[in-house]
Order: sequence, then C-alpha cells, then structure tokens
Amino acid sequence: MKPFILPFILFVFVSCSPNKKQIETKNDTSILTYSTRAVLPHDTQAFTEGLLFYNGKVFESTGGSQSWIAEVDIESGAQDKKIQLTKEYFGEGITILNNKIYQLTWKNKVGFIYDLHTYKKLAEFSYEFEGWGMTHDHHHLIVSNGTETLYFLDSIECKVKKKISVKEKGAKATNLNELEFIEGYIFANQWETNYILKIDPNNGEVVGKLDLSEFVKKAKWMYPQADVLNGIAYNERTKDILITGKFWPLSFFIRLN
Repeated sequence: MKPFILPFILFVFVSCSPNKKQIETKNDTSILTYSTRAVLPHDTQAFTEGLLFYNGKVFESTGGSQSWIAEVDIESGAQDKKIQLTKEYFGEGITILNNKIYQLTWKNKVGFIYDLHTYKKLAEFSYEFEGWGMTHDHHHLIVSNGTETLYFLDSIECKVKKKISVKEKGAKATNLNELEFIEGYIFANQWETNYILKIDPNNGEVVGKLDLSEFVKKAKWMYPQADVLNGIAYNERTKDILITGKFWPLSFFIRLN
C-alpha cells in the first residue's frame, strides 16, 4: 500500500499546557491526562490487534482475513510484513520476550512462537480461552480474552500460572483487549469504548483511565471505515505511548502528565 502521508500534521508537537479536556477532568482522579506529542499516518488496511516497541522498532499484528506481523515505518505507516498467517487463523495480540515473538489467535485456541531475528516459527502452544490481547511483565506473558479476566502464563511452557479479575469501583471491567505493561501497570484497551484502563496487576483494580474520544473522532472523520480504538505501544526510552486503532488512518504519540 502506498504510504499515507500527512505533511500538514506529521510530527506536529503541541504545547504541554493543559488542554480543554485536561481542564474539564482535572478534578476527576480516575481520569489520566495527557499531552499529544505527534500525529502520524497509519495503514488503513491494518486491523490492529497488537502493537509494541522493541529495540527502537514498532511491531504490529493484525487480524481478520489479512493476519500478519509487521515491522512498521513509524514516519510513513508502511508495513514490512514478516509473518503472514493462513486464512484459517485470525491473528490477535503479540509480545516480545527473551528474543521470541509470541502471537495469539482468536478462536483457534493456539498461539505461535517465532524467533525474533529470523521470524522462523519455533513452537506452538494452546490455551482454553479466546486469545485477545497480550503483553508481559518481564517474567510472565499476560493475556486477555475479552472478559474481565487476565491470565499470567509462564514463558517456557505457556501454561497459566495465575489469573486476576479486573474491577473498576467494585464492578467487573469487561471487554479487555489489547494490552501493554507500562511502569508496573497493565494498560488495556476496553473494546468498543474510547477508554484505556490502567490496572494494578497485584489486585486487578482499575486505578486510572484514559479517555481518547478525541482520537476516535479524528480517525473516523478522516476515514469513515475506521473501527474501534485498539493499539498501545510504550517507548521506554522516551516515555511516549503510541496509540492507534483498527483500520485507522492515524496513530498518535501521547505522554501521560
């Protein structure tokens, strides 16, 4: 696909002073405020399931009839596809740990492990639930299945070692999707909402949330076929977070305040 170039907004940095959204929500301790650092193009053919930074590179996995894992050129949004699944598999979340790429599939209840450098498939693993989002805490793989449950798997046999139930103010926080581990917390897209939840992995409590409605509106205004918010990638070096969605024409770099 020809890169989607946005010369008038590419790398547009904004003031760090509070914006209207921040002023309106500054007294709500559950809402996390942020500043937008840059707006970038994104491949509108990508039905985004997983997104991450690793060693300065952005990796993205997609689902649907075109399920792949690709290295992403952040400036153009172009996808350099490294792994493509056959049509029997609906690709889901990915994570990278110990020089291996781990990938979930949706209803097949099978995951794949690849060598990070050669992209050769090394092994498969199975699980007893749907595969949705995936991240890790440097020790365990963390997996969502579209409910309020998060599963912690060992990275060798990929067997469930524990699970937690995520709650927000005492109620189940369901529809947990794409995941990212950021500074000791699990951040989760909540499917079919404009929220990203910040979750304490010790007890499953939602301790904060991001309202990214403005990004959803921008994406759908530019490209009516844009689907839901889904995609969180944390750059540990810069402390910025890359945000996107399924079939979105844009990605956004934000920084939490």
